[in-house]
Amino acid sequence: MSQTEDLTESERPDGAEETPSIPPMPNRAKDVLLQLLRTRRVIIGLVLIALLAALAFLGPVISQWGIGERDFTARLEGISPDHWFGTNHTGQDIFTQSTAGLQKSLLIGLLVALGSTVIAALVGSFAGYFGGITDRVLMWVADLALVLPSFVILAILSTHFVGQGGWLILVILLAAFSWMVTSKMVRGLTISLREREYIHAARFMGVPPHKIILRHILPNMSSLLIADATIMVSTAIIGETALSYFGLGVQPPDVSLGVVIANGAPYATTAPWVFLFPTVLLVVLVLAVNMIGDGLRDALDPHSKSRRS
Repeated sequence: MSQTEDLTESERPDGAEETPSIPPMPNRAKDVLLQLLRTRRVIIGLVLIALLAALAFLGPVISQWGIGERDFTARLEGISPDHWFGTNHTGQDIFTQSTAGLQKSLLIGLLVALGSTVIAALVGSFAGYFGGITDRVLMWVADLALVLPSFVILAILSTHFVGQGGWLILVILLAAFSWMVTSKMVRGLTISLREREYIHAARFMGVPPHKIILRHILPNMSSLLIADATIMVSTAIIGETALSYFGLGVQPPDVSLGVVIANGAPYATTAPWVFLFPTVLLVVLVLAVNMIGDGLRDALDPHSKSRRS
């Protein structure tokens, strides 16, 4: 033990007391996780998403009917041991069609949300950090994309590209028209963050601008990006469903919820099971995603007033 440690309080210079130990900073991720686990709507949403994901990926496997297989002896047949959700007018199994469509809609929603969030984060952060001509050009592009009739443009482009390139082209098109609003919010936060002391310190140390953006600015707005990406999943699913309903989205032999709903719409009154089951899956899926998105927003936003246990 050193002489300094042996000194009593009265023997210390100027009667200085021993500096108390600094408690560790709270774990942000742990705090958010606990907040989410205490939110009922998040738990319900997570359970619903887990069940829907299991149904989407296991349904076509456990079904005794293939996606395109037809039972010509059971056209427009109701619920039966052979066809759990009934059949459509061509004899296709609705359970297989709906679960396969749910799988494709989930994949499209996740990929579109990921793509649009990445675009929004990069465009908004670079515009806010550099300012000047970079800011004006990028925000002009965002404003132009906002005023364009995106649904009409998607409908026109999808007829030329989706049929040739498959549903992944639809993902790219949906992501290309879904990033503008978020990019403006990211830009505003970046303008505020770029004046912080640690950003100035990084500049003085010679850290390249792109590393400052990726390592210091974007991680500090992760709450906004995560919440926006979650909500964007439901927006993308609805957009894909609308396009596919009008025959402008997913094309055969691929199938999505929009395709199944469109095929069953003419029989909504005469054979309601053809239209009802895929529609219920779509509603439950969008509702579950929105519940998780709202819970994430409240948990990640310390100023949120809508937190509920």
